[in-house]
Amino acid sequence: MMSIKKQILLTLSLVLSLNLTALAAGQETDRQRYNFTVDLTQVKDDKVQVTLMAPKIARDEIIYNMPKIVPGTYSVSDFGRFVSDFNAYDEKGNKLEVSRLDTNRWKINSASRLSKITYWVDDTFDATTRESPIFEPGGTNIEEGKNFLLNTFGFIGYFDDMKQVPYELNITKPEGFYGSTPLIASSTTATSDKYVVPNYVELADSPLMYNRPDTTVLNLGETEVLVSVYSPTGNVTSKPIAANVKDILEAQREYLGGTLPVEKYAFLIYVPERVGKSGSYGALEHSYSSVYYLPEMPEEQFSSTIRDVAAHEFFHIVTPLNIHSEEIGNFDFINPKMSKHLWLYEGVTEYFASHVQVYENLYDLETFLGKLREYIATSKTFYNDTLPFTVMSAEILDKYEKEYGNVYQKGALIGLALDIKLRELSKGEYGLRNLMLDLAKTYGKDNSFKDEELFDKITELTYPEIREFFAKHVEGSQPLPLEETLQKVGIIYEPVANQKINSYGGFIPGFDTETGKITVSETADMDAFGRQMGFQEGDQLLAFNGEEITPMNIRDLIADTLQQMQPGEPITITVGRKNKRGKIKEKKLTGKVTPIERQAVHVLTPDPNATPEQLQLRAAWLNKKFNSY
Repeated sequence: MMSIKKQILLTLSLVLSLNLTALAAGQETDRQRYNFTVDLTQVKDDKVQVTLMAPKIARDEIIYNMPKIVPGTYSVSDFGRFVSDFNAYDEKGNKLEVSRLDTNRWKINSASRLSKITYWVDDTFDATTRESPIFEPGGTNIEEGKNFLLNTFGFIGYFDDMKQVPYELNITKPEGFYGSTPLIASSTTATSDKYVVPNYVELADSPLMYNRPDTTVLNLGETEVLVSVYSPTGNVTSKPIAANVKDILEAQREYLGGTLPVEKYAFLIYVPERVGKSGSYGALEHSYSSVYYLPEMPEEQFSSTIRDVAAHEFFHIVTPLNIHSEEIGNFDFINPKMSKHLWLYEGVTEYFASHVQVYENLYDLETFLGKLREYIATSKTFYNDTLPFTVMSAEILDKYEKEYGNVYQKGALIGLALDIKLRELSKGEYGLRNLMLDLAKTYGKDNSFKDEELFDKITELTYPEIREFFAKHVEGSQPLPLEETLQKVGIIYEPVANQKINSYGGFIPGFDTETGKITVSETADMDAFGRQMGFQEGDQLLAFNGEEITPMNIRDLIADTLQQMQPGEPITITVGRKNKRGKIKEKKLTGKVTPIERQAVHVLTPDPNATPEQLQLRAAWLNKKFNSY
């Protein structure tokens, strides 16, 4: 029989042994993942330091990578060019030998001894490097005490063959700052946040924005939607934006079957005081979020603009989140192989962004046809209509880089033609939205499709005729049969038609990158209305009948507001014009609305003689009652 004293000693020994074992296991677990810290409280020369406590490396040398290219941008970014003072250390703090292989890669010798890596990161918004400026929604911003936009791929990299290792991301933040992100923090304090992410692909898909919070949360069923705004002037705030986008998000939820495939989604909106280095405004999609870089404008106009952009970006929760190829699912950030299905990722997404609004009664048929006309006109005017779309997609990074914009134009038209084709074959019962829901069920977030098998899988889910459509018009060089397709739903498509429009002046517009203003670039072919108004080369267009003119609203002002005015109606356009001293002074130009006759292109009109069958198919396509036509 064991004595009580021996029992106590044995128990203590066992407890101590278990604790030490647990501690060792915890330490070992920590070494099986990346442990990054980004310190936003110690900004030096507009840079922040990144520290990595490395996972265990079982080889003599290892290569650390910063992304060359990231998903969604389809262009070379070279984020390694913003990294400096890169050092690697062993557990005793001794430096290990590091050699920089190229812009984005560092080779570390004696890697089995590696314990820690440190380096400094400059931001892309105002970095001193001037070559190849990065589109701001896919970039990074460091404004000490004000704002930090952390597209994670701009700060954090990965080791060769170790993208699938888990990541712990620790953010040291200034007091009073809040991190807006689609990520859910595993712990948070007044000065730090910790996030745990299963792999690098998901980390790179998860941006964060830190500043003093201006946020509004929308609840869409079981999905929480965060709207976060950083506006230096405070003139743009989150609450009215959230209120404005709520109905389009609700419409998208209904469009997708009543539920959304994400628990949390984040709109991260940065509103600069002036145009950035890229000279562009816009947004970049992620699976659970989207980042916006949009100019300050009146509240109603800003909300309308972000509503249109958000309608596209939000739909990426379907593709590529739940429908993606192996090229996307295991993206190579250094030498990516591009998928040939950009028609699916961007084209169908753009089509849905317009179709949902007419399908869910957010705008009328005329407005929808106007959107389709824009797709047709832009695609056929600026891009190669006989270039096979799959070929263009696969070689978008180099050979066909200039064709990229067509993914939003002809890509959307592929979605249109496919939708109507499916409706026709199913007698109105099955459309493109049904197909996308079926593909999401077939694959889902964790399963990638093989690029070469997608068309056959879609055919298996639908009809043999769909395979022929892809062969001719997506893999092949035949232009889309738009006249024939639209006629099936009682819409007349005229590539050329005579019509009268109200003239804007006939000058060639330009853009002043310093001021962000539309300008009068050339007046050689200016028409009678332009001469009547007195436009001069170099004029900055400031206001149209008192409404500010911006790059974001100029098309609406000319295509909608001006066209709704009556001939002879007075019009005032305010311009900024240089005086003799070279200073810009405002000048009001006045005249009368003047119609001109021109050959209009790509005109879409409902057919007044449409048959009952055509009207029935149109009703199914647009989710309308048959008798509403």
